[in-house]
Amino acid sequence: MTTFRALIAPATILFLTLSLAGQTQPAAPANPLTADAREAWGFVKTMVLRAAEKMPEENYAFKPVPEVRSFGEVIAHILGAQNGLCATVKGVARPNVQLDKATKADLIAALKDSDAFCDATFAGLTDAQAAEPVTLYGKSRTRLTGIYMLSFHGAEHYGNIVTYMRLKGLVPPSSEPSK
Repeated sequence: MTTFRALIAPATILFLTLSLAGQTQPAAPANPLTADAREAWGFVKTMVLRAAEKMPEENYAFKPVPEVRSFGEVIAHILGAQNGLCATVKGVARPNVQLDKATKADLIAALKDSDAFCDATFAGLTDAQAAEPVTLYGKSRTRLTGIYMLSFHGAEHYGNIVTYMRLKGLVPPSSEPSK
């Protein structure tokens, strides 16, 4: 029995090694850190935009309680923060967007503009550039941190949006069945 086990273990290892040798791993992107960060950002921006589009206009003024932002104010806050973070990461002036009395259409258009501004900011960003310092909220951080802050902030407020949608009897985009 000991001889059998002594032969089986090396044979199994050889078989697995040969089996796996023919399999190829997908090629890593040239800039894996920024690629991963862009993917996280892509998910969050898509969910926020889909939620903004799905919420009926009459619910843009909805507040679950008086002390919190309305749905529309949450969307305006998200896009304002996006513009600020992306401008800092890009090293340009923040886009000036006036949304004092914005309609659903105004907010969605501004959100799409903000998404495009951020996409352009991150599109050609390499890992080496992402490691460069910028000042974010008074601290020296990397550009990559700015992308992740954008995603974290958007995800935080998407959580608020989900609650607003559920209270209005709507299924949030992230809970919709896959097609």
